[in-house]
Amino acid sequence: MDLNLRHPPNTKTSTSASTAPPHEDVKFKRASDALPLPLYLTNGIFFTLFFSVAYFLLHRWRDKIRTSTPLHVLSLSEISALFCLLASVIYLLGFFGIDFVQSFISRPTSHDHHVWLDDGHQTNSIDDEQYILEEDSRPPGPCPASLDSSQVVPHHHLSVAPIPISSFKPLSLSEEDEEIIKSVVSGTIPSYSLESKLGDCKRAAAIRREALQKMTGKSLEGMPLEGFDYESILGQCCEMPVGYVQIPVGVAGPLLLDGKEYTVPMATTEGCLVASTNRGCKAIYASGGATSVLFKDGMTRAPVVRFGSAKRAAELKFFVVDPLNFDTLATVFNRSSRFAKLQGIQCAVAGKNLYMRFSCSTGDAMGMNMVSKGVQNVLDFLHNDFPDMDVIGISGNFCSDKKPAAVNWIEGRGKSVVCEAIIKEEVVKKVLKTNVGALVELNMLKNLTGSAVAGALGGFNAHASNIVSAIYIATGQDPAQNVESSHCITMMEPINDGKDLHISVTMPSIEVGTVGGGTQLASQSACLNLLGVKGANKDKPGSNSRALASIVAGSVLAGEVSLMSAIAAGQLVKSHMKYNRSSKDFTNIAS
Repeated sequence: MDLNLRHPPNTKTSTSASTAPPHEDVKFKRASDALPLPLYLTNGIFFTLFFSVAYFLLHRWRDKIRTSTPLHVLSLSEISALFCLLASVIYLLGFFGIDFVQSFISRPTSHDHHVWLDDGHQTNSIDDEQYILEEDSRPPGPCPASLDSSQVVPHHHLSVAPIPISSFKPLSLSEEDEEIIKSVVSGTIPSYSLESKLGDCKRAAAIRREALQKMTGKSLEGMPLEGFDYESILGQCCEMPVGYVQIPVGVAGPLLLDGKEYTVPMATTEGCLVASTNRGCKAIYASGGATSVLFKDGMTRAPVVRFGSAKRAAELKFFVVDPLNFDTLATVFNRSSRFAKLQGIQCAVAGKNLYMRFSCSTGDAMGMNMVSKGVQNVLDFLHNDFPDMDVIGISGNFCSDKKPAAVNWIEGRGKSVVCEAIIKEEVVKKVLKTNVGALVELNMLKNLTGSAVAGALGGFNAHASNIVSAIYIATGQDPAQNVESSHCITMMEPINDGKDLHISVTMPSIEVGTVGGGTQLASQSACLNLLGVKGANKDKPGSNSRALASIVAGSVLAGEVSLMSAIAAGQLVKSHMKYNRSSKDFTNIAS
């Protein structure tokens, strides 16, 4: 292993190695390199010597005991044998014992490390000479890039094993924090209770992070801790935080949709995605824009209840779907929120079990919690007339949330939107680099026939989920709801005597909100503000979330027409090799 030794500022040294200029590389060889013979031969010689002289001395001492000769009277051969025995013991102990002993005596403690600050001062001063280790070779195991190379160790520790990651600690932690870390590591203080005990969310995250590194021996270097408002996620976004993940946000647009221009934020790590969507926006803009229609808006929740017989389950179904009872049930349901408005109840019987799919409007919120509270109100009310009803679960998967389901594809969930555009012939040729006939044929064989062959459920598109996921992450939506929100069928057909292209995307279950959850976080709120749909619309409740759903559909339309054009023109692989590959030379980095 090559070690670069650097002296801290204003440090006096006394060893010969310290006379080298600053930053000079000093090579350390293994101890075995000093042996005159190969290591395996040297070991064999000393093993043979040890057992031979031990056998010789035991025989000599046995003979002396038999002849009553004093044991301390030694002949020259016995003195030589004792010397050889001592030498072989010293060698074997040194060869096999040093590493074992050093594994204990060289374990770093909080007093063994010295960190040099930028102003040249030392945080803990014990020895006059300190060295900063930078490991150039990369042995098998965890990526050395994840280790903190700024730790300083005493000179007598240069030949020992690498410092355990668990010994690292940030400079900002106080002695009190160190004691709390020890309590978390030992299990005395539960990690999840730090926020409530300390009353400081950022401090709790820092302590939990350090305790995690000590318990796992894995470094979290590279995951930032600073620069985030941990108070904003307490009790609503994330539990037990130890930092945050950075995802780049790009913008595509302007997207001309319903006469308005939108710059669409997209959080993604997939190269080409933003560029491709941006090209689609350009094609739509040059052709006069796109038009969207939101034809349904209702979040769903479907509890499952059980009775003693299928007849009783059917009786409740008849009661629930009876129009005469709807107003009563709606009144009970709507007590949960001033924005919650019950729209309908769809029932399905399975033996003794009844699934009731409640649908309601939820204003500008995505509305899962809102509809769940309304459902609970109705279940409590139904218990009065159906006391034998056993509520198995508030969600019986007939909703259906975060899973591909035909009920969402057919009935819709959240916002149901259709978005269309007419792409002019010259735009198809100049911007999209293909022709109308090729796009129509590809769409039929890929998005329609190919998806049918694959048995797709709501996946009759090229890559709707790419755009949906990127916008969801950027705007603070629930990324898991990308599953049903990406249900989409892309249609293409030639119009105007085959010169122009009519393209549409129909998305029956876009689940979005502009209030609640991750939408209130600073970065996500900024992205919503960029789109002009931040927060709740006080004049027209629900209009911001509906506008966001239309923007999602319009962006999907742009992404579909661009990707399909790239495939039709044979440019997909070429573009990804250009934009989806890093230019860094990882060979040099790894070496």
